[in-house]
Amino acid sequence: MLLEKINPDDFEFEERPIDINRVMRVGKGRRTPSFNTLSVVGNRDGIVGIGFGSASEIAGALRKSFADARKNLIRVPLSDGTLPHEIICEFKSAKVLLKPASPGTGIIAGHATRAILEYAGVRDALTKCLSSRNVKNIAEATMIGLRSLKDVNEVARIRGKTVEELLHKRPKNSNS
Repeated sequence: MLLEKINPDDFEFEERPIDINRVMRVGKGRRTPSFNTLSVVGNRDGIVGIGFGSASEIAGALRKSFADARKNLIRVPLSDGTLPHEIICEFKSAKVLLKPASPGTGIIAGHATRAILEYAGVRDALTKCLSSRNVKNIAEATMIGLRSLKDVNEVARIRGKTVEELLHKRPKNSNS
């Protein structure tokens, strides 16, 4: 799959923080608070990205995470408002199942996965977090899964077949 570079200036994006974390750095006799944020940016039409930012103020961390998300945009292949096929994706210890759903189902997902799928433009999907409760790792696993999805037209082109040949089901062997 050719990874195309998406120019963030060409599209109008919505942005939303997924997670805001307050952390402490312990130094000589004192603790210095800091904030890190995980955010999603997308156009709700097949382009989405996540970003991570850290700063001493929440506003600075949000600004950094939105800028990072705009640098990490990907294009998601959609088929009738859902995912083209089922996939299990892993990042570190996080494992996420992404499954297409029939129209009208909506997005059934956890907090991070739901935000990413909504901003990608997915209307119907079933998901399940199979391991890990770390929000950042779940979000990264979801992005890896979305990046790995393949459209039927793309698979047919790679295999040198037509879409009809690819989708044609062979008759079952009557000998067995």
